[in-house]
Amino acid sequence: METVEMNSVSLKRPHSEDGVANADEVKRHKISEKSKTENDSGQSTETVTEQPDKSLLEDTKNEIIPNEESEEQEDEELEDSDEDGDPESFADMMKHGLTESDVGITKFVSSHKGFSGILKERYSDFVVHEIGKDGRVSHLDDFTVPVDDEVNFEDPSEETFTVLSDEDKQRLEELQLFKNKETSVAIEVVEDTKEKRTVIHQAVKSLFPGLETKTEDRDGKKYIIAYHAAGKKALANPRKHSWPKSRGSYCHFVLYKENKDTMDAINVLSKFLRVKPNIFSYMGTKDKRAITVQEIAVLRITAQRLAHLNKCLMNFKLGNFSYKNHPLKLGELQGNHFTVVLRNITGTDDQIEQAMHSLREIGFINYYGMQRFGTTAVPTYQIGRAILQNNWNEVMDLILKPRPGAEKGYLVKCREEWAKTKDPAAALKKLPVKRCVEGQLLRGLLKYGMKNIISAFGIIPRNNRLMYIHSYQSYVWNNMVSKRIEEYGLRAVPGDLTLKGATAVHIEEGDVDNYTIHDVVMPLPGFDVIYPKHKIGEAYKEMLVADNLDINNMRHKIRDYSLSGAYRKIIIRPQNVNWEVVAYDDPRIPLFTTDLDKLEGKPLPVLPTDGKFRALKMEFSLPPSTYATMAIREVLKMDTSIKNQTQLNTTWLR
Repeated sequence: METVEMNSVSLKRPHSEDGVANADEVKRHKISEKSKTENDSGQSTETVTEQPDKSLLEDTKNEIIPNEESEEQEDEELEDSDEDGDPESFADMMKHGLTESDVGITKFVSSHKGFSGILKERYSDFVVHEIGKDGRVSHLDDFTVPVDDEVNFEDPSEETFTVLSDEDKQRLEELQLFKNKETSVAIEVVEDTKEKRTVIHQAVKSLFPGLETKTEDRDGKKYIIAYHAAGKKALANPRKHSWPKSRGSYCHFVLYKENKDTMDAINVLSKFLRVKPNIFSYMGTKDKRAITVQEIAVLRITAQRLAHLNKCLMNFKLGNFSYKNHPLKLGELQGNHFTVVLRNITGTDDQIEQAMHSLREIGFINYYGMQRFGTTAVPTYQIGRAILQNNWNEVMDLILKPRPGAEKGYLVKCREEWAKTKDPAAALKKLPVKRCVEGQLLRGLLKYGMKNIISAFGIIPRNNRLMYIHSYQSYVWNNMVSKRIEEYGLRAVPGDLTLKGATAVHIEEGDVDNYTIHDVVMPLPGFDVIYPKHKIGEAYKEMLVADNLDINNMRHKIRDYSLSGAYRKIIIRPQNVNWEVVAYDDPRIPLFTTDLDKLEGKPLPVLPTDGKFRALKMEFSLPPSTYATMAIREVLKMDTSIKNQTQLNTTWLR
């Protein structure tokens, strides 16, 4: 499992002993809301609903995607619209959300005093570089395309780049980027030969991914007509081209992306290349509100074709191309390296040193972060518990019933209609976004009827369904690890569990001195796992009994919902921990250079030595299945829940 996402929240104390931030400065900062989905491999993805500062809107809206007149596009537009209202109403709605204590996050391991800081004021304040299974950190540092000994028909010739006039290229670019009202562009074939027409066809498709071409006769003249591929045709199987035998079947490349999650990025790339998303593979999903760098593999698409996307896509860059004979697999990575900026910090130099030394030497409690549990008054773990209990009426009710909290207006209307009529068709009419879980469940109920909720629920994508039961596992684990630390502190004790290879064993009385807290693991409840031989083992049983579940029989009659157990370290000690405190005046300027900045030769802005604000720049590496949010929590000693942050910050949200 892997998690690299981070809440876009401001971790800030309103009345610090070290002084309150300048009122004009803090007005710029807004709170964002986040919901999380988990796939069946434990990979996590994130959807962020921003309430951005107007001065920072330029950061979030400049990616380009094909304009398909489809339900999917309509859903995306609606999901991107801002219906959350003003900050005060948002804060008021979030009073019904979760706090850390609601999901078992209650302990710290360090003794230093906490301080305030603003996390992710800009998405560029949070940078993630993937660490491959060989320990190599992925960087975008090379745009060159590898040269083959053999020529591939798919690779455009030199003539491709000169056959179109500058005027043709401008018209085609405007068509591609939907900057005009035309639905097609006609290019007259002056030298009407089959060879010439072929070169023009290739030029348009190579230089302007997402466009299709056809030949037409008009008034006795031949024209190449360029137009947008639409609907399912755009996602048809790629044309069959000769592929050199000496070339690996997969093109591996480094994807640099800004403010877009991994699956959204894959969907954009697939649409522009006119291929299906499932020919892409990757080792882990990465956060949306961040700059992330990771390796991607794609089946039988040339590096040259991929490199052309750099000319027409914003917020993405592709590079470091190579051909290999294998795809990538989820989970095959060592972790991620983070570069994080906490702006407008209030801590003294001594407080910061103590906090960062503790993070490096002791680490942090390996809690599942708040994004695992949703943001509304109905936590995802409650739905997961109902699934495990085989209580399908409860599952349906929890997903569809009205709930207080921050939600889109159309969801509120849908829930109200459901509560009033229990009519799936009527509720669905109130819901323009059909791809959300609520819409999928309602369509399932329409198809299978109210007496077959199991089949109706099965319409929801498998990854989303499993997210609920993984959330329940996480809820149990968080509560149990808090009890374990409260009961026994930061030392290994007899009866604890440790891993010997992939097998968990109990630490015996005479062997306890050979272990530290960093060796101790706790089980995620499921079949074929063992539990600690002390009070915490009994606490697991008590918690599941209270939830009407049998800890000794976690197999569900529906195979997908059988909980397979696993083990998770109690304490994570980050690697490669470094930090620096810098001064700055302008919150809009970057405080470090990215891979793309370095490639483009952009210098780091000169920072004042006596700026009115201070920032903590930190770097650290984490293994898969750990939450960077929890590392930041340990440094700042702050509740990372959106509910807490909005309540703390209602004065400066206005």
